[in-house]
Amino acid sequence: MNDYTKMWQTALIEIETAVSQANFSTWFKETNILKEEEGIIYLGVPNSFTQQWLYKKFHNSILRILRQMNERVRALEYVVVKEDDKKGEMAKKGTMAPTMSMPLQDFYINKDDNLNPRYTFENFVVGPFNEIAHAASQTVIKSPGQVYNPLFVHGSTGRGKTHLIQAVGNEIKKLYPNKKVYYMTSERFGSEFFVAIQEGKVQSFKDKYRKYDVVIMDDVQFFSNKDKFQEELFHFFNTFHDTGRQLVFSSDRHPNVIPGLEDRLRGRFSVGMIVDIPEPDQESRIAIVRTKCNVHNITLSAEIVDFVASTIEDNIREIEGIINVIACQTQLRNRELTINEIKNVLKNSVKPKKTVSIKDIVRIVSEFYNIDEESIYNKTRRKEVVRPRQVAMYILREDFSISFPSIGEKMGGRDHTTVIHSYEKVREDIKTDQLLLQEINQLRSML
Repeated sequence: MNDYTKMWQTALIEIETAVSQANFSTWFKETNILKEEEGIIYLGVPNSFTQQWLYKKFHNSILRILRQMNERVRALEYVVVKEDDKKGEMAKKGTMAPTMSMPLQDFYINKDDNLNPRYTFENFVVGPFNEIAHAASQTVIKSPGQVYNPLFVHGSTGRGKTHLIQAVGNEIKKLYPNKKVYYMTSERFGSEFFVAIQEGKVQSFKDKYRKYDVVIMDDVQFFSNKDKFQEELFHFFNTFHDTGRQLVFSSDRHPNVIPGLEDRLRGRFSVGMIVDIPEPDQESRIAIVRTKCNVHNITLSAEIVDFVASTIEDNIREIEGIINVIACQTQLRNRELTINEIKNVLKNSVKPKKTVSIKDIVRIVSEFYNIDEESIYNKTRRKEVVRPRQVAMYILREDFSISFPSIGEKMGGRDHTTVIHSYEKVREDIKTDQLLLQEINQLRSML
């Protein structure tokens, strides 16, 4: 593996933290750095459509990441490289062959099962925040299709859901060589089904997945308000579950609070095991930082480890991306970075925390509960509006310490005693109402 390949692999790991899994798989799967000349990076892409899309949507992000890794980088060019062109270039320039001959999927994704071989339990850090999800996955591995079927893992972006569920697939492959495993995103399932409908090949679509013993499906929230896709998922679920084959799902939220999800699907998900991966605690984040450092063979002082773990509180993928950048900078400078240099890396790489207004929170709450935003401000006492309004008031007071009079004034000119009542009611209800607590935690992750 040459320096270009290493550089691009490192960049891709950070890019993956900033884009959706579907976008990453679609636009970055067959890209690689061809060469660097006078500070210009030439990025090989499979076709002109990808060339235009990357330039339009991701150019600034890619260039920023490459510049952080190598200060000499000043520009980025996209070059369409077809298979025939690759062979010709490799024959002419031996130095380019390693990069050209190893597109991303060859050393990341297994084409037969779509699993990423680097997602294993050997490099999965278990801590207090994810030990229940980890234990449930181990139970599934011991008896696929028999216990915890389906396994449904939920949690906010970057908490290791994809790593965990793909590790289940990789471990089952290793322990049960005769079992056929397949991983896919929900968006891919929906897209393939849509194409099958258009081309009149629905039966072929169904037959494709019936040959597998274990199917792992990521990002189930994609099915929100997509009735036709949900119907197909329902029949797909029944076929698998009734024949004792294992299903594993992930989502950014509990199935009971995915808006526009049919009750019959919620019921199907509930027959197995639903586990949450909450925000990692400080001890776990420190362990994650140290593990990622070991992977890159770099050493950070306890002060720097604590600083990185304290700065990035919620997103494990973001921690991984930061360690990749630190590792690259360490190799380029051929020395350990100082605490001030680490702070500069974090300042340039970590997404700034957003400031959230009352209007923003009302909008997010109304979208979450699928109600009209204006109804929260109105005097209506409709049941479907009262609870979201009370939740919004609770979050504004509990999480942002906004005064009761200010909340009342901004939310329809209500008296502060009304806001106090709403706040106290929600605070008491979450002690016994687990669904309400899950809804509030999910909303917090969206702010």
